[in-house]
Amino acid sequence: MSKFENKATWQSSIASGQSKSALATMKSRGLIWSLTVSLAILLLIYTAYVTFVSLEPDPFDVVKTALDNADLENSEQLPVGYVQVNTLAAVAETLLNKNGGYLSNDIFPGSLIDNMPSWEYGVVVMVRDGASALRNHFARSQSQSRENPELSKAEPLFYFTHDSWMLPSTEDEYQKGIENLRSYQDDLRNPRGLNAHFYARADNLDNYLQVIIKRLGDYSYRLSASSVQKQTYDPTTDKISITKTPWMEVDDVFWEARGAAWALLHFFKAIEIDFAKTLRGKAANATLRQIIQELEDSQSAILSPVILNGDGFGMFANYSLTMANHIARANAAAIDLRELMLRG
Repeated sequence: MSKFENKATWQSSIASGQSKSALATMKSRGLIWSLTVSLAILLLIYTAYVTFVSLEPDPFDVVKTALDNADLENSEQLPVGYVQVNTLAAVAETLLNKNGGYLSNDIFPGSLIDNMPSWEYGVVVMVRDGASALRNHFARSQSQSRENPELSKAEPLFYFTHDSWMLPSTEDEYQKGIENLRSYQDDLRNPRGLNAHFYARADNLDNYLQVIIKRLGDYSYRLSASSVQKQTYDPTTDKISITKTPWMEVDDVFWEARGAAWALLHFFKAIEIDFAKTLRGKAANATLRQIIQELEDSQSAILSPVILNGDGFGMFANYSLTMANHIARANAAAIDLRELMLRG
């Protein structure tokens, strides 16, 4: 073989090697491109899912919802307490049936989206307080009277742990509680001798307000502590401790308070209907309307994708302090309402 033939063979080998190398490079780049596109699509889908399940439920009309459930057109046909019970059940149903369903006990996405689970927990707390008030106060004529059997079943079901995934799941237990509430609600309208009553008295409302005032006071304190250090006196040690909400928990406190305010807004609107006679007798309608107004303002649209927590008179808003302001004013009005209920 001549040297020219050897050179041609050598050049051909080099060309063949370069061609294979170029092909391998193209395949590698194609694989990287495919993975990048796939990851981008998955990220887009995940972002859309998170946005969807993070949408808060819209407030509902408590009277219209009660009328629809009773298949009636006039609210005067509803028995006293029907709107309150229906609202409690409807709030719990919304908790389970909103976008994405109930998320607090989901394995995926779990802690990746903690805003809505925090919102859900705020609603759960208010549902529990509502169920307890219904069982222990609203549905009983006096402390020695018999409690309603449906409510005695419903209340502990709502106190089941809020993040149980299965055996049993939280949704299953809450759903059972809703069904018991619906049975009591039916008994109010169509008595079957099961001692289904609702006593819209001032003392019963006072007992409920005592709990709500403490809840709102706690939320107001925690929201304020998200922005400024709070001093707390401990009588057991005779010392003053300074606390501030960790920055990783600031949005959790905000969303929990917002969920609680959302549920409480509906409950006070229902109280306005079922306790109308009592409120008029105590000249308390204006005070109740003030509570409702503050709770409605607490549900104003959030324009930022994250919870801003600016300091003082800085460039950014402070969502925690704004929410604390609304809740504190609602709490002050609730205290005034309780004082009116206690007057003869």
